[in-house]
Amino acid sequence: MLRRERLAQERTLKDVADEARISMPYLSEVERGRKEASSEVLAAAAHALGLSLGDLLSRAQGELTRVTARYPGGSRRGASTPSHDGLCMAA
Repeated sequence: MLRRERLAQERTLKDVADEARISMPYLSEVERGRKEASSEVLAAAAHALGLSLGDLLSRAQGELTRVTARYPGGSRRGASTPSHDGLCMAA
């Protein structure tokens, strides 16, 4: 969700990380779902993107609802291994 918003604003990872006072490698890991960020880090990143933490979480909920609605019962037909759609949220 953070990456999608950052790219929609045509901003660089460095720009957002600097404004949020988060290290660029850490923000990159958070965007890729490899690190679970605290609510403080998420709020700082959201603020750097001009959003409140509530806005960010609301967008993440909407995306999660949209993605899971595509796969009734929580699974994909014919999928033999779990897959992630690039949505990671921590609070």
